[in-house]
Amino acid sequence: MDGWKKTGCILCAQNCGLEVLVEAGRMVRVRPDRDNPRSEGYACRKGLNILNYQYPADRLTTPLKRMGEEFVAVSWEQAFAEIAQRMRALVDTHGPRCLAYMGASSQGGHFEAAFGLALLRALGSQYLYSSAGQEFSGAWWLNGRMLGKQYNIPIPDERETEMLVGWGWNGMHSHQMPQAPKVLTGIARHPDKLLVVVDPRMSETAAIADIHLPLRPGTDALLVKAMIAIILANGWENTTYIRDHVDGFEKIRPWFAGMDTRAALAVCGLDAARVTELCRLMTSRRWCLHPDLGIYMGRHSALNSYLLNILGAICGIFGVRGGNIIPGMVMPLGFHADERSEKVWRTMATQMPPAAAGSFPPAVVPEEILSDHPRRLRAIYVNGCNPLRSYPDTTAYEQAFASLDLLVVCDVVMSETARFAHYVLPCRNAYESWDGTFFPWTYPGVYFQMRQPLVQPPGDCLEASQIFTGIAERLGLLPQIPEEVAMVAGESRLLFGARLMEWAAREPAIRSKMPFILAETLGKRWDSANRAALWGMLMTAPKSFRENAARAGFKPGPDQGDRIFQAICDTPQGLWVGQADVDDPMAGISTASGKIEVHVPELEEMAKSLDAASEGAALQLPEKFPYVLHAGRHMPCNANTLMRNPAWNAGRRACTVAMNPADMTALGLQDGQLVRVVTEGGSETGELEASVRVRPGTVLIPHGFGLVYQGQVYGLNINRLTRSGNRDFLGTPLHRYVPCRVERAD
Repeated sequence: MDGWKKTGCILCAQNCGLEVLVEAGRMVRVRPDRDNPRSEGYACRKGLNILNYQYPADRLTTPLKRMGEEFVAVSWEQAFAEIAQRMRALVDTHGPRCLAYMGASSQGGHFEAAFGLALLRALGSQYLYSSAGQEFSGAWWLNGRMLGKQYNIPIPDERETEMLVGWGWNGMHSHQMPQAPKVLTGIARHPDKLLVVVDPRMSETAAIADIHLPLRPGTDALLVKAMIAIILANGWENTTYIRDHVDGFEKIRPWFAGMDTRAALAVCGLDAARVTELCRLMTSRRWCLHPDLGIYMGRHSALNSYLLNILGAICGIFGVRGGNIIPGMVMPLGFHADERSEKVWRTMATQMPPAAAGSFPPAVVPEEILSDHPRRLRAIYVNGCNPLRSYPDTTAYEQAFASLDLLVVCDVVMSETARFAHYVLPCRNAYESWDGTFFPWTYPGVYFQMRQPLVQPPGDCLEASQIFTGIAERLGLLPQIPEEVAMVAGESRLLFGARLMEWAAREPAIRSKMPFILAETLGKRWDSANRAALWGMLMTAPKSFRENAARAGFKPGPDQGDRIFQAICDTPQGLWVGQADVDDPMAGISTASGKIEVHVPELEEMAKSLDAASEGAALQLPEKFPYVLHAGRHMPCNANTLMRNPAWNAGRRACTVAMNPADMTALGLQDGQLVRVVTEGGSETGELEASVRVRPGTVLIPHGFGLVYQGQVYGLNINRLTRSGNRDFLGTPLHRYVPCRVERAD
């Protein structure tokens, strides 16, 4: 039916509410949705341009099989049968470690993860690679050590805070919280609140901040250690909070005693008095911390996050209103995977653990494929991501993917990665299917929106979850569904659930196949495996979610999950499905001690040895690469690799090499000319842009470009310049600190 339809943006993790006008079965106009209770009528230009996502020229409509250098159309039956046969043969010959699943982290939908993981585990493999492993391995690994679970993400309670500290985060452009520009501007203008930004450059967020510390690139860890030392030396730490809520503090306190903080701050390029004043504010105000990729993908990565967590702990910000709180969740982002357990795998060639809530780091994939190890990666199923433009070291990825025995890519377009595949499977996109995400960026309310199909998919497209189910069926992974279960699927959901649970009680082994069972029953009646998975998830929700839901008005009872499901289906703009217990904000901390455990032995030596002398020497750039490249600038003009048609940025300088005018003058370069950026990883050519916001000695290039659209390459592929080996000990690529040089393109 035509008319205005409520939905959500799928171009970043905030998923702001949108309304789309559908005419004659086609999306034609977009506007913000004022009824969305989370975004409240806010939307940025990315969401308002989703028609460019919806109607790309390279849309896939039928399964494709590689035949030599060409792709030919095949039926779903042939694709499912052949992929299943090749997967089974590889696993039977080389063992389950030969197989990996790369996906589960789309900005627009997480439901395929349940099906992808069910398929992966049924074949015996644990190798999930996702964007979470790309960006958050260090931070989420520390969540596991310090807060109890890797998915315990302590979000800033920005609505109740007195001071928000954005560290390595440009929220005015990258968002990372609901209505970020409105919230940040509101804090900056509030007479009783402070906005603090720690960033090497005068970012758009730093420009409106009350306090901006423009530290030297790569010195974040040294600065945080110095701040901890200043606080402890002055006796400003929150002793009551430490006594009641922190475990292991006396083990780490000596690491900071006697530190030459003035020498450290000189290396950081900061004024000691200004830093000391910020330390005083941190110990006298309620403040929250918002770190981002400048920390996670900066030099020292995991150590940055560790020291920031210690700083927050001694100031008493975790589990406190106005500080950082673990929110209520509909579903955690991943699962806890502690590599100290013998049951948890490490990669074979690089020995990396699944530090990011069960996800391994994509930076190591080329080495895991090209290794001569007998249990190396040989088959990868890629879903909803584009590794050859999203993950580091494009050159290494191209070599590795070209050598795979089996590469299956499920996508809506013929992406750069799909061109290397043996099979390319066309899936329905975000506005042709039921789907949703689980980004838990609100407190105390627990919000959820299940987007509904707005238009019909073209050709033979299926939901990604339906595709996984089809392959699983050909692999013989689906149990025979009893008639008494199947026959009631379309009659009564509660009766169906009761019989399903009776069957699971008789045969516990079917529980691991539940996503496929739901897809084959409710999912077939609804033409949506995702919608069926939502119902099953809510019917079996953990106690913590059921309690949150009760506080939001969903009375307890055996049908509570079904009532929440119906409310979600009846409310396309999304709704509050839960309310956290504000009387117990520490409830999310789930360590053995029940406290924040600040002693992490694996990082002890790194933290103790960090000082001004060693850092000053390590920060000296090589003569051939005298600049620091910030690989992955957030802008209103980039949306990962989802918006392929460059028309959405017509008239804008969307992908440039940004430098400070003083550096350009020293090199004899001018605004607008073509330059070549060279790193150890490779080189790329693009248009030079002069910007006084860029710190001297640094270069900024956005991510999400270098896409091939209608035969033409648009913009620079930033990952041609990054090396997979430039990473920390947990596999996080250090994209915010890449030595480079800039030269004339001719």
